[in-house]
Amino acid sequence: MLTKKCRNLLVISFVFVLSSCTSTKKVAYFQDIDANGNSPVENKDIFKDLTIHSDDILSISIVTIDAVTSMPVNQLSGQSVTTPLSSANPSALASASGFLVDRNGEVDISVVGKIKVAGLTTYQARELIKKKASVVYRDPNVQVRYANFKVTILGEVARPSSYVLPNEKVSVLDALGMAGDLTIFGRRENVLLIREIDGKKEFVRLDLNSSQLFNSPYYYLKQNDVIYVEPNKGKAASLNQARTQSFAVIGTALSVLIVLFSRL
Repeated sequence: MLTKKCRNLLVISFVFVLSSCTSTKKVAYFQDIDANGNSPVENKDIFKDLTIHSDDILSISIVTIDAVTSMPVNQLSGQSVTTPLSSANPSALASASGFLVDRNGEVDISVVGKIKVAGLTTYQARELIKKKASVVYRDPNVQVRYANFKVTILGEVARPSSYVLPNEKVSVLDALGMAGDLTIFGRRENVLLIREIDGKKEFVRLDLNSSQLFNSPYYYLKQNDVIYVEPNKGKAASLNQARTQSFAVIGTALSVLIVLFSRL
C-alpha cells in the first residue's frame, strides 16, 4: 500500500516540474518594420519646445568680454537648490544647481534683476535675458537650459529610478535606455505614461511593438513624466514556477522519505 502511494507522489512531482516550463514570447520592438527598414509610419519631426513653469530650476550663464563683470551671475548659477526628487516621495531630495523659477514665474538674476520666464521656451528666455542683460553688460552671450529636467521610470526595467537629464529633448526610448531597457517580463505593448498638466494627471498607453510610437505626441517626454512598465504573464508564471519547483522538491523529498520508511 505504501509503495503505491510513493509512486503516486513521484508522478505528481514529475507533473509539477513539467508544468513549470513556459514558452518565451517575442520581445522585439517595432515589429511592423520589415527587413528592409520600411515602416508604415511617416517620418516627421514631432518635437515641440517645452515651456518653463514655476519650480523649474534653470542653469543661466552670462559671458562677456570681461569675465569678472559677469562672475556674480555665474556664481549664483552654480548654487544648489534642493527640491523633491519625486512628488510621490517628498522625503527623497536631490540638489540641482541654478536659478529657481518662483511662484510668480520669475528668476532673480544678480545685477540684471527679476525677469519673468514662465511660459517661455528656453530659447525665448535666453533672448529676453540677453536683452535685459545688455543694459548692464556689453554684448553678453547668454545660455539657458533646464537644470532639473527629471523623469521617473518604474516597473519592469533593469534600473527603476528618477533620472535628472542634461537636456530637454528626451524621448521615451532615451529614458528606457537610461533605465537599462525593459526586462524580459516587461509588457512592451502597454507601457504607461503618466503626465501632469495644470495639476491634472494624464494617462497614456504606448506600444513599443509598433513604429507608430515615433509619431505619437507623447514620444518626447516632459518635465516630471513617469513611465511605468507593467509585468507580463511570464512574470506571474516565473513566480508560480519558483513556487511549483519548491513544491516539487518537497514532494520528491517526502516520497523518498516514505520509500525509506516503508523499507524499515
